[in-house]
Amino acid sequence: MSTTGISLMLAVLFKQAFDITGNALTIGIIGLLQFIPAVLLVMVSGYVADRFDRRRVTALMMVGRVACAIAFVLYSRDAGDVSDGSNAAIWPVFLIPLVFGAFDAIAIPARHAIAPLVVTREFLPNLVAAAAVTRVLATIVGPVAAGFLYTVGPDLAYFAVAVLFAASIPPMLRTGYAVTPTRLTNRPSLKLALEGLRFIRRSPIVLSAISLDMFAVLFGGAIALIPVIAEEQLDVGDIAYGWLRAAPGIGAGFLGLVLARRPVTRRVGPTLLAVVATFGAFHITLAMTTNYVVAFVSLVIAAGADMVSMTIRSTLVPLATPNSQLGRVTAVESVSIGASNELGAFESGVAARAIGVPWAIAGGGIATMAIAAGFAAFVPALRNIDTYNDVGPVQAPPRT
Repeated sequence: MSTTGISLMLAVLFKQAFDITGNALTIGIIGLLQFIPAVLLVMVSGYVADRFDRRRVTALMMVGRVACAIAFVLYSRDAGDVSDGSNAAIWPVFLIPLVFGAFDAIAIPARHAIAPLVVTREFLPNLVAAAAVTRVLATIVGPVAAGFLYTVGPDLAYFAVAVLFAASIPPMLRTGYAVTPTRLTNRPSLKLALEGLRFIRRSPIVLSAISLDMFAVLFGGAIALIPVIAEEQLDVGDIAYGWLRAAPGIGAGFLGLVLARRPVTRRVGPTLLAVVATFGAFHITLAMTTNYVVAFVSLVIAAGADMVSMTIRSTLVPLATPNSQLGRVTAVESVSIGASNELGAFESGVAARAIGVPWAIAGGGIATMAIAAGFAAFVPALRNIDTYNDVGPVQAPPRT
């Protein structure tokens, strides 16, 4: 329910912002504003996730999401119909995502650090894939619903977002643990907050997995430009736009279903590198086409490759991280995710403004393939992983 709300909100917000301004850079700025709080709060969010009940932290931040969705409802009613390019005030479109990003900056490390506690180690790859399928199905429903709801009115869409966020709180609080969490009992300190960064620096597997995802998806962030692609490159309407926005969810959902039954168990490292390169290659195809079907299929395949990448990374990081540090490591990882999504949206918006949408997307795809090749050549710790049994927590050096 939460992910459906997020995908619905972003699909509507990006479309609404582009209709108001007619400028692809607006989408990029929104992505940047969502990312900034994750950087500013990275030390606080990691400590909170390791110190307090992660379920309650996530639920409390969800209340903040509800408030932001209601703010969008009020703004949309005041702005009226913006499909004709009316001069509605744009500053709330920037301010509300900034506040939303602050709530998410605290919630994401706590939420991501819950999964390794729900099942024992041997079942974690299956859980990660099954949970990914659930999230991806939500990213299909959200954008498709956005296409229909936006034609009725953005305020109705944002109201649906608020309801979904509120409905997700009780199940979160009822989530059970199979592994007893290890919580911090120390007083807050800068040393404790920085332990996540120190651990990542000591662990070649965690460092390389996070870095590969961050740099690859940073340059391959074409999803944020789908509103522009739909209007300027493909010349389709709102409903077709909604399905195009859902295409990544369809591709990721199909691969997620496959991985839930048959997770990657051999040649884990080489597989990760190969699917990142595939992700980049089909961004180039997307950039070069003016055919709706080709664009749709390109998004489906690219997202399927990204699903395999995300599933492997989301399994490697918790397996290589002690439970007591998982929140702080996940906080740093969430900044990486933000860099590859929100900051990637900003990069795409700036590049689209500077060199045009097709070249921005194609250039990002080429950069992604080059990054995958670079990691394959120069990061043996990642390239040489065969099975998940090759991965274990890196222990801290003894105190002196």
